Amino acid sequence: MTHAVSYVPGEPCWIESLQPDLEAAVAFYGPLFGWEFDDPTVLGYRVARLGGRPVAGVGQAPPMLDRGAWATYFLVDDLDTTVGLVGESGGTRLVGPVEGGDGERTALFADPSGAPFGVRAGSAPLAAGVLDAPGAWQMSALHTPDMAAAERFYATVFGWRLEMAPAGIGLWRLAGSTRRATHPTLPDDVVAVATGADPASGVPPHWAVNVQVSDTNAVARRVVELGGSLLMPPTDAPGFRNAVLADPSGGVLAISQVIGS
Repeated sequence: MTHAVSYVPGEPCWIESLQPDLEAAVAFYGPLFGWEFDDPTVLGYRVARLGGRPVAGVGQAPPMLDRGAWATYFLVDDLDTTVGLVGESGGTRLVGPVEGGDGERTALFADPSGAPFGVRAGSAPLAAGVLDAPGAWQMSALHTPDMAAAERFYATVFGWRLEMAPAGIGLWRLAGSTRRATHPTLPDDVVAVATGADPASGVPPHWAVNVQVSDTNAVARRVVELGGSLLMPPTDAPGFRNAVLADPSGGVLAISQVIGS
């Protein structure tokens, strides 16, 4: 587990599920991962906690979104500057900037391929306080049909460098980051990963969110008991046992057990 979490600008810092039925999502994810939820804000937003520390958010989906969806947020110094960089680099602003408490500002964008992501800025932005532990966020992965275009876009907007690893997996690296310092299989400055997506598959470009679990098989069974479904049953990959689930509203989330942990 990462016991003291800090972030540098450009790093992924928060995950959030937008849901058409907030209470149904809380009833699903709470027992699935052992999350406890703060009381709702005025707008109904719920912060999930693990051991008292924030790990994820659940918010109201906009009317045009008829199912659940997970989003990854990245920390930036200046949201207005990021708005300009996204536009200049071929991205699209979807929502915001939205003003929050304590001077926090957020916005949602899509990269040139259409993959949505969020950004947060402020002196004390909402950020994950636990990483790389069962029930906590482990990694986010970009699925894109154009790796070269993604490399140019994220280098300009966040200062990332793309390094290709075996099996066609891309490692997004950010100088100065220690986001992955406790992970045994990745360099310290890896902040996210990327993989090519086949446009013919029908799956749109997206940022997938992965949560670590201690027993993939047991969590997969619990998904079904709680009214969700399995899109990919437990499957072994080098170093991990993975599965992909859909929550009762259709929100897709990956889970991974670190083999040997």
